[in-house]
Amino acid sequence: MAEAGSKDTLVKLMANVVSAYVSNNPVPASELPSLIDQIYQSLDLLRSDPSIQIAVEPLKPAVPIRKSVTPDFLISLENGKKFKSLKRHLRVSYGLSPDEYRAKWGLPSDYPMVAPNYAASRSLLAKKFGLGRKPQQTKRPAAKKTRESRTSVAERL
Repeated sequence: MAEAGSKDTLVKLMANVVSAYVSNNPVPASELPSLIDQIYQSLDLLRSDPSIQIAVEPLKPAVPIRKSVTPDFLISLENGKKFKSLKRHLRVSYGLSPDEYRAKWGLPSDYPMVAPNYAASRSLLAKKFGLGRKPQQTKRPAAKKTRESRTSVAERL
């Protein structure tokens, strides 16, 4: 029974790999059966022989991590380009959030996503415009209360 479940999983896995491959590569219809057989055999070998090790290359950043943060810009570990802010670049180019980027490269949670000098200049600009402060209460003079009698209002109408 466990063997049947394992074969079903293997067939589903093989179907996913074949469909992904065929959707991205032109494959003649005559070669499709041999492709399916080859992928199935490879997956079956990986399942049955646990001694087979899949070599995973460690990630190699475009620049050393220590040199990726400078006062005026950050250098992307993905491609080595300089940015004042990495967040948009990571989302648009690689589909990564800042947390995913930090996890991928093994960076601490306080690794900056904005260059230090840029953050300081934006902070000064915000303070100059008074952002982040509660508005000051100015005392307004009390409005004069005029009292008209009801009869005078009624007489006007």
